[in-house]
Amino acid sequence: MFSHLTKEKANFSELLLEAIDEALSSLGQSSKTAIYYQLETMFNIKKQDIPNRVDDFSKALEKIFGLGATHLEILFMKSLYAKVRGDQEWVSCEWAVPDVTFREYVRLMRPNFEGASKNEEEMGILINENEKLQRCN
Repeated sequence: MFSHLTKEKANFSELLLEAIDEALSSLGQSSKTAIYYQLETMFNIKKQDIPNRVDDFSKALEKIFGLGATHLEILFMKSLYAKVRGDQEWVSCEWAVPDVTFREYVRLMRPNFEGASKNEEEMGILINENEKLQRCN
């Protein structure tokens, strides 16, 4: 049923890092490298620490990019969604989850994912509930 959730992939922190890395890669390799460098040198946030410092990471992005940080965070959420769902397309529905920030999204997803990944049936319930929210068209 959820073959994409292997034991190696069932770690939310790893999925989150992969999602962030993929989203930053869309800006180009040199930009991604520069962003990670700025995070580490200016804000003392190492790449591997991001899952445990999501608030600090988000605030650092806001200081670096200003309002543009919101667009990056949307890319992070889309990428994370695809990883949790097994590369399915993000369906945007403005009324379904209004004003959810990246920080809030991670805060809500982490316990649901970690708890559900222990039991594929629960993961199915989580995904089915999410699908109901996404049906807005």
